[in-house]
Amino acid sequence: MVKVTLKDGSVKEVESGKLIIELARDLSQSLAKKCVVARVDGALVDLKSPITKDCSLELITNDLPEAFEVLNHSCAHLLAQAVKRLYPGTQCGVGPAIEEGFYYDLAIPQAINAEDLPKIEAEMKKIVKENLPIVHETLSHKEAKEMFKDDKYKCLLIDAVSEDEALGIYTQGEYKDVCRGPHVMSTGLIKHFKLLSVAGAYWRGDSKNEMLTRIYGTCWFSAEDLEKYLQILEERKARDHRKLGKELGIFMFDDLVGRGLPMWLPNGFIIRRALSDYIMDKEYALGYKHVMTPSLGNVELYKTSGHWAHYKDDMFPAMELDDEAYVLRPMNCPHHMVMYRQNLHSYRELPIRIAEIANDFRFEASGALTGIERTRAFSQNDSHIFCRPDQIAQEFKGVVQLILDVYKDFGFKDYKFRLSLRDPEDTEKYFGNDELWEKSESELREVLNSLGVDYYEAKGEAAFYGPKLDVQVRSAIGHDVTLSTIQLDYQLPERFELTYIDENGAKVRPVVIHRAILGSMDRFIAFLIEETKGVFPCWLAPTQVEIIPVSLEYHSEYAQSLLTKLRRNKIRTELDSRDEKLGYKIREAQTRKIPYSLVIGDNEVKNNTVTYREYGHQEQITVTIDEFVKLIEDRINNLK
Repeated sequence: MVKVTLKDGSVKEVESGKLIIELARDLSQSLAKKCVVARVDGALVDLKSPITKDCSLELITNDLPEAFEVLNHSCAHLLAQAVKRLYPGTQCGVGPAIEEGFYYDLAIPQAINAEDLPKIEAEMKKIVKENLPIVHETLSHKEAKEMFKDDKYKCLLIDAVSEDEALGIYTQGEYKDVCRGPHVMSTGLIKHFKLLSVAGAYWRGDSKNEMLTRIYGTCWFSAEDLEKYLQILEERKARDHRKLGKELGIFMFDDLVGRGLPMWLPNGFIIRRALSDYIMDKEYALGYKHVMTPSLGNVELYKTSGHWAHYKDDMFPAMELDDEAYVLRPMNCPHHMVMYRQNLHSYRELPIRIAEIANDFRFEASGALTGIERTRAFSQNDSHIFCRPDQIAQEFKGVVQLILDVYKDFGFKDYKFRLSLRDPEDTEKYFGNDELWEKSESELREVLNSLGVDYYEAKGEAAFYGPKLDVQVRSAIGHDVTLSTIQLDYQLPERFELTYIDENGAKVRPVVIHRAILGSMDRFIAFLIEETKGVFPCWLAPTQVEIIPVSLEYHSEYAQSLLTKLRRNKIRTELDSRDEKLGYKIREAQTRKIPYSLVIGDNEVKNNTVTYREYGHQEQITVTIDEFVKLIEDRINNLK
């Protein structure tokens, strides 16, 4: 007999070799029906696994995240089996579960597209009806190579594993896969799924390797949950910043210019300028000094900073001119370091806060480019605070408070603080010594704890020169986006030999705090587009007011005078003077999501008034011109 300690602390004695699913049924038939896998001594295992020793055991039911992941991993295998049946000769790469579903990378003998997905789904449903047991076994390296000798990619996966390590093999009918598992017990349990899209994917994500076909899908425990998720996907399509950005004339791309290089159209430029003014005013009030530095830098600058050694692969290639080599800068830190060291500083001057809206460039992989969310040319709301060690806590607190203030202005509520730390198992890719890293990480923890801010830690996510605090904001379409970052840095001051004169007259090193509140302006705007569905608040809208005369012949003069007055009051206003029907103009203003439409007819001209309609409302309200100006100004001043 062996002792099994359950999650509630109770202990059950069972015969050695008893299956976990059998124990679950002994406990409760209804519980057993909800079980998907189990956690034994901290590791997830199949329900058909035998209990052979004393252990702790937790039954993972279908309402837990781990169960969702297992279900989707199992559905990935179901997909691969169906594809191999439909397209003989298919070779299988990898098929992991991902946050909201799964994918499988496949080398299919013929090209397929989205139109083929229903056929694949139909075959998957056939396999579900067959209710094939999903069986786990372990094989030696040699045995596994023999089993998968005709599958190039499975052999490559096997070769990546030590020859001394046994390999997990899962079988369902004729289909076999190299996999650590765990999985559900049979294909009959994988019922509610949907294949979503087809894309290309390089083997192992390396552009030097073969291109495989990647099929995405999702699987849920109930038809209702699947339907809810598909509705969410439709909502995401409606909010997609790439779609709305094009429709609203915010930005564009053209291959002739280059992939990942956005061009900001008039509406987009207005939004960028409004955001820049907003954050620069916030910064100025807090003592920041704004600067402007070049988008190029000498390679020697980045060798001094360490970016050349640690970040070169993400930079554009160097340009060699006049016996010098230049690169497009990937970040602004080195320029600001050089700017600081041009003058001798006293401890009384610190902190010195340098800020910039700067253009940066990074050679993102083509497969990673996503609208303006991830580009090769972008602008950062960047700043570097040069301070004394005794000022770190206060300055760090000040930045966190600024972030919270900005998020309140924009109505962001769903966000998390992530303390990104060095990977203690891979310290070679980071600057500095263990003592400095431990000191930096400890200081950030202390500040966060003193602020009472909820945060979680992420090992291996630090910058190469220091730990950082990232703010992960949950978007309206369910994505976690890093909008703001704060980084503590003892390394760059050392590398650039930065100093200040302390109270004893000695030269000592300052500490640098890197911070970005809006982060990438491009990513921030992408986030706002999806958050607002393109309905920007009045203060940020490219066109705040659209004037629509009922008759061009009789009302244009008054409309033109109104246009002049509103623009003089710095209200972004356009006049629709096209020879189109009134209804068409009104509908188009709504389509363009303009906050206020003014319809000008005989009554307005006669009484020197305006009649406005707010976006999303049917009511038409008539007020004096001055009353309307005050209405708009109040909305702008209150960031509404």
